[in-house]
Amino acid sequence: MNQRLLWSIAGAGLLAGTGLAWLGLSQQAATQSVSENATEETRLPPRVGALGRLEPEGEVVRVAGPPGERLGELLVAEGERVRAGQVLARLESYRERLAEREYAAAQLQEARARLEAETRFGQAQVEEARTRLSRLDEPQQMQIRSQEAVVERLRAELADAEANLARFQALWQEGAISQQELDQKALLVRQRQEDLRAAEATLDQLRLARERDLRNAQAQVQAAEAGLRRAQAQVQLGSLARNLELAEARLERTLIRAPRAGQVLKIRTRPGEVIAADTGILELGNTDQMMVVAEVYETDILRVRPGQRATISNRALPETLQGRVERVGLQIGKKDVLNTDPAADVDARVVEVYIRLDPESSARVAGLTNLQVDVAIEVEG
Repeated sequence: MNQRLLWSIAGAGLLAGTGLAWLGLSQQAATQSVSENATEETRLPPRVGALGRLEPEGEVVRVAGPPGERLGELLVAEGERVRAGQVLARLESYRERLAEREYAAAQLQEARARLEAETRFGQAQVEEARTRLSRLDEPQQMQIRSQEAVVERLRAELADAEANLARFQALWQEGAISQQELDQKALLVRQRQEDLRAAEATLDQLRLARERDLRNAQAQVQAAEAGLRRAQAQVQLGSLARNLELAEARLERTLIRAPRAGQVLKIRTRPGEVIAADTGILELGNTDQMMVVAEVYETDILRVRPGQRATISNRALPETLQGRVERVGLQIGKKDVLNTDPAADVDARVVEVYIRLDPESSARVAGLTNLQVDVAIEVEG
């Protein structure tokens, strides 16, 4: 019995040792398996997938007009390329504003013609007054100069007569001449004095008359110049020019111009329809360069960088498109591109990533604005 007990104890020990060894190996294998799974989970895929849409560079521009206004004329068609500043449409009020502008322009033109006529007439009056002034002054100056010569001559004659009288007085005192001869010389001196006074009075009158006539003639010149200025002021060119500017501004507001060069993508309002605030008149885009706006999940956005290559596909496209990430948006929002997968999370938070298509790819999809596409961005694992 003791021998049987010993064999039982030995068998139990052997089984226990074998179990412990198997348990240790199992735990080691399990630990190795968990480590391998964790390594596989941390190895991220080399691409980030996203839904996106095609749009022209600079986005689609909605060209609008004053809400509530009625569209009069549409001058472009869908697909037509336009240049910056080109007139795309005219409002219904265009013709009325055009008539107002033409009327204001005609008023200004008539005023300018009237001003030119008034100016010519006023200048002619000024020139006539100046001519009268010059014609009046020249003969009077000649008369004054002539009278001044008479005065000078009489002064010389008076001086000569006074000298003769003094000489004759000396002779009379000596008894060489008679009293009668002396009286004759004294009479001659008095005559010369009277002649000189009369000549000087005439000279003064001529000078006063010249000054008076000059003042009158100059007043006529000034009156003519004032009349010219008054006539020019009455024409009011300034206010008429401002009226024209206002009419041109009103006319310009009836013209719908292209804010930039591009292609007409969609006509939203037809002639005769009222312009709605939410639709505008037409949509315009720069389809010469197409972009892809990809909506990348916020959990993947930190892996996306400018310069990374991207592949774009759609079942409607015979070949995939190629492009490169140009910039990453700065704001997180909800998805905008609809997914047909019913299990997709429509409330997922995404960041818009802008991808510039290569020239060849851009040319192939220039007419497919808003096409939904699948995007695969090549990132580092």
